[in-house]
Amino acid sequence: MSQDNAPQASHGPQAYDASSITVLEGLSAVRKRPAMYIGSTDSRGLHHLVWEVVDNSIDESMAGFCDRIVVTIHLDNSVTVSDNGRGIPVDMHPKEHRPAVEVVMTVLHAGGKFDNETYKVSGGLHGVGVSVVNALSEYLEVTVRRDGKKHQQRYERGVPVTPLTVIGEADVTGTTIRFKPDEEIFETNQFNHDTLVKRFEELAYLNRGLEIDYRDERTNERVTYRFDGGLKRFVADLNAGEQTIHDIIDGTGEIDGIVTDFALQYNANYKEEVLTFANNIRTREGGTHLAGFKTALTRAINTYIEKSDLPKKFKQKLTGDDVREGLTAVISVKLPGPQFEGQTKTKLGNSEVAGIVAKVVFEAMNVHFEENPKDAKSIVEKAVDAARAREAARKAKELVRRKGALSDHSLPGKLADCQSKNPEESELFIVEGDSAGGSAKQGRDPRFQAILPLRGKILNVERTRTDKMLGNKEIRNLITAMGPTPAMGEEDEEKEAENYARLRYHKIVIMTDADVDGAHIRTLLLTFFFRRYERLIENGYIYIAQPPLYRVFKGDFEKFIKDDEELSTFLMGRIGQDVTVASGEKVFSGEALSSLLENIRSLEARIHEAAAYGLPEEILTILLGYDRLAPSDFASHETFPQGLVPYLREKGFELEIEAEEIDDEKRLYAVFIAANQARHRIAVEFFSSKIYRHAHETYGELLAECPEMPLTITRKEESRQVASFFELYKALMDDALKGINIQRYKGLGEMNPEQLWETTMNPEKRSFLQVSIQDAGDANDIFDQLMGEKVEGRRTFIERNALTVRELDI
Repeated sequence: MSQDNAPQASHGPQAYDASSITVLEGLSAVRKRPAMYIGSTDSRGLHHLVWEVVDNSIDESMAGFCDRIVVTIHLDNSVTVSDNGRGIPVDMHPKEHRPAVEVVMTVLHAGGKFDNETYKVSGGLHGVGVSVVNALSEYLEVTVRRDGKKHQQRYERGVPVTPLTVIGEADVTGTTIRFKPDEEIFETNQFNHDTLVKRFEELAYLNRGLEIDYRDERTNERVTYRFDGGLKRFVADLNAGEQTIHDIIDGTGEIDGIVTDFALQYNANYKEEVLTFANNIRTREGGTHLAGFKTALTRAINTYIEKSDLPKKFKQKLTGDDVREGLTAVISVKLPGPQFEGQTKTKLGNSEVAGIVAKVVFEAMNVHFEENPKDAKSIVEKAVDAARAREAARKAKELVRRKGALSDHSLPGKLADCQSKNPEESELFIVEGDSAGGSAKQGRDPRFQAILPLRGKILNVERTRTDKMLGNKEIRNLITAMGPTPAMGEEDEEKEAENYARLRYHKIVIMTDADVDGAHIRTLLLTFFFRRYERLIENGYIYIAQPPLYRVFKGDFEKFIKDDEELSTFLMGRIGQDVTVASGEKVFSGEALSSLLENIRSLEARIHEAAAYGLPEEILTILLGYDRLAPSDFASHETFPQGLVPYLREKGFELEIEAEEIDDEKRLYAVFIAANQARHRIAVEFFSSKIYRHAHETYGELLAECPEMPLTITRKEESRQVASFFELYKALMDDALKGINIQRYKGLGEMNPEQLWETTMNPEKRSFLQVSIQDAGDANDIFDQLMGEKVEGRRTFIERNALTVRELDI
């Protein structure tokens, strides 16, 4: 354990005690208007709670007092964040007359962030963080190890329910916070593994020497991040698997209290990947630090070209777009008083930062170029090559633009255009293949609907240079049909507006098959629109058609069904027409039977979820049969509901409790031991999870509705018995399928023109998904992961999700 973990003396300029905590105003209205404080109550707001707590530990790390953070996601979706920092002060606050930790936890705008002596640099900007987390949590427990003692206090929905109490001795310092987001506030309580690990990995890169240990008890995954190489390691890992053309260039400098760190490296590909951070916060929209970096990079390379004795072919002026092709870079600034702007408050606005970053980067680049002329020449060659490709792309773009501007006769031959020339009422359907194109052309309304069939799969623009992309016939046809030419680097707003004024359709509809190939083509098209026509998405012009998945027919009867959910509802409707189910004297039919089956389906889904967490279906079913909820606070056999242990023993299982001490926190596990000594262990938090509670509630409702087993199914005076709810569901679904034909559509070409019109193209009946960008940064990362050069991210995604796929179209 490092020396930083020893209890700190509270003297001198870096003293951190109760007097360091500044109170601006009381905690109010957080629960009433949570979105004002965390942005939303959806998944983003949920994860924001974790960021707020972790940021406090990161601030301790940046101040030099913490080198390890442990984050644990429990089965009930509560979260524990533990660090080995100084520990939140526990002495009495001089103005509030209560412990400082309680002030921090219950008073808005209370913290050490307003005193520049306590934290020179802070990611938690407003001091609202942990108090807001407390207010929006069902419960929060804080444990502080400080001054040789372990202190603990519990809150429920922001209100202290216990006093701050000394619960033991502590030979190290630090803070542990465990909280459970309030289900009354949040639309979802499910934390996303990928979102969490990506953020923790970034934080470990940005804070050299900091170890972040992430544990997910839902999947028993554990990942530890520690990067002593800092940003150099960040860039090296971003470029893993790429063909790089030189060694990593990095630099650091501090000017006027602002620290700049950067690292960069070029690879042989064409995509630019520049990540920027301010006080560890990802600035997805860039800002002044990015502007300073771009200026310095372009200037450094052009200066080297001017001053060096490079061959004449390299002597040309390069633009910013030229020098950033194939660039991978990370820029991190740490500054007091950051100002964030932009739509999502992730754009750094401090004007003084641009010049400071530019100075640090320019000087570091000059030094590296002088000491490594071979690297400098490789970079210049890459940039000059990019300039030539840019010129070729510009000419190709002008050619496409001129052809598109001549007349309708220059439109692609395969385009069946519409009669209307009004973009606001015109629709372009992009369809997969000539077969679907033929049906769509015959089935459309030619007054306002145009059809463009694509042959095969278009290029993946994520991995393609602009000039090569514009040389692709299918993409060129699509560009010419739409009107505007694609984005190429940074264009001014006036030119962009003039370009988009050529748009010929205000509804551009992707209409592909419902199989793997169709999904791939749809993804390629979405990649194309996101990378080259982002404004079309922003304006709401891109749509995805929703053709039906099923056709149900029998004789003259025909029904088109959108998805599996609608098919289940339809089949349930058929069941209720001439079937009854009896439990003793209680009889179900019609809507009552449909409701019963819906409950069974819901229960089955919960059992599948529990199995994914490691609790076998057999054990959960036995637990559900017990008439009371098992408690979540297992500590000894005395805490079990009376009769649970003998009940489980009757069913062939013994139950034991195992305790583990992990990072100064006791973790409890329920262990179910079968007759063959097979052991199934699950964290006790499962018993306070929504999965278990909902499953128990649903099962209880089913038992109340059907108190007697077996169940008797009667159809047209023929009766049979089933022994369980799940047998009942399967038997009735099998019966509902009898006498009807179900056709599952794989391709649009399987529909005749009239069917395609009625189900997918008729404005009065069709269903479209409108494509939008909720978070441009997240969208960028997803396209990069799914469609970029690196396969590692895709492999990890497939490995993690392969076993949970319920149905695969191939």
